[in-house]
Amino acid sequence: MRHTTAMVHAALAGVLALGLGTELAADEDGKKKAEKCYGVAKAGKNDCQTATSSCAGTAKQDAVPTAFIYVPAGTCQKIVGGSLEPKT
Repeated sequence: MRHTTAMVHAALAGVLALGLGTELAADEDGKKKAEKCYGVAKAGKNDCQTATSSCAGTAKQDAVPTAFIYVPAGTCQKIVGGSLEPKT
């Protein structure tokens, strides 16, 4: 479990290094592009309901494979453990 926690911490550090405070790129309609990134959310920091939690912010542990956070489009696949699809 410690290895998984270390990977999640490294992944989140990578997201921060990419510039968490920067704005998302906008598409031609001016809408910001984001994608769901599964398997990298910290406990209590997921963005939406999962199979095991009822609403945002209720994931009980780090890196729940069905919990996601929104990240700028194109970022998820750069994060260790990140997936564009929920893992079962």
